[in-house]
Amino acid sequence: MDIEAVKQQFGIIGHDEALNNAVHIAVQVAPTDLSVLITGESGAGKENFSKIIHANSAYRHKQLVAVNCGAIPEGTIDSELFGHKKGSFTGAIESRKGYFETANGSTIFLDEIAELPLATQAKLLRVLENGEFICVGDSLPQKTHVRVVAATNVNLQDKVAEGKFRADLYWRLCNVQIRVPALRERKNDIPLLFMKFADDFAEKNHATPLTLDDGAVELLKSYRWPGNVRELKSITQQMSILETERRISAETLSKYLENNGLSNLPVFVGKGGETSDKNEHFERELIFHFLGDMKKEVAELKSMVNGLVAERQAEKGHKTIAISEIDAQPAIDVEYQEQNQAVVQLEHENSVQHELQHGAKETSEPSFSIEDSEKDLIKKCLEKYNYNRKLAALELGISERTLYRRIKDYGL
Repeated sequence: MDIEAVKQQFGIIGHDEALNNAVHIAVQVAPTDLSVLITGESGAGKENFSKIIHANSAYRHKQLVAVNCGAIPEGTIDSELFGHKKGSFTGAIESRKGYFETANGSTIFLDEIAELPLATQAKLLRVLENGEFICVGDSLPQKTHVRVVAATNVNLQDKVAEGKFRADLYWRLCNVQIRVPALRERKNDIPLLFMKFADDFAEKNHATPLTLDDGAVELLKSYRWPGNVRELKSITQQMSILETERRISAETLSKYLENNGLSNLPVFVGKGGETSDKNEHFERELIFHFLGDMKKEVAELKSMVNGLVAERQAEKGHKTIAISEIDAQPAIDVEYQEQNQAVVQLEHENSVQHELQHGAKETSEPSFSIEDSEKDLIKKCLEKYNYNRKLAALELGISERTLYRRIKDYGL
């Protein structure tokens, strides 16, 4: 089948080689019964590829069943997927079919597959291997024949290594893998998408479509687009509504990008303005550099305190005891207990004085705990959006359900 015809049928805009390759794989695997795993960032358009697979398969005469696993509470996920019997739990006033029974003879698309609990993963594995499932509250297995297409915006192999995703399920899902490229990886497609969204909006609302000057085109290409195609469409629609001047300049466009959530993240820029996979490494380097500066400042503060301690004890005729010695080996000899107490008291007094002068919150070594950093980041993000979990989860790049679990774990 012609790749361009497929893209036109499903509204996929662009000529990037990686995008064309993803479409080609989807068309090639569609006639088979193999499970497919679609990977890519949130907003990159993974669901379109599930539609391509379904429309070109033997199941195309039945409706595609799409399930967002991350949007279903953990306590009801088994009932939603596999159904339940009347009276099987409180509130089960009647029996209900699950998605796998409804999708029998068709394709089921499981989005955010990484959010499935481990117990549910085991049940999904049984469906993939034997075509069997058991309703909640029942003891007899039922048969179903479905084509499973799953999608995720996280690295499942990392989840397997962390023990949060079953290795056997990963390999069963990943018979064929399709990677959907992020928008920033196909820069030349960005202006095409912008014009498509602008024309669609103008046609729908009987308005003049937006156009871009050269500076705005270059800015579109250089921006990171953390929200991918979804973010581009949103910004295009905002400008279509709010801007009276239909020719968009780089200055006008920059206002919308600057006000957009994650737009200020540091980005590694290569020759010719191209971004690369070094983005995350570059960001980590900046963070470690910042933490290193903090550590250096704390060390200098300790050195200053040691100097003050030495001066005071010299005046009293006592032996000088450095803070580093106190940290390394607590005094055991009774003769120095009084001196040690004086050192600690002086360190505390200088610490308080430094806080008042410089706004420092602590003089101890900075914490390099990933857990503490994640907790602090989540807390700040929640405060930014007045504890709106949906907006906070979107900015953090995780599902609302995962954010809820982190809030509970960290007591936020």
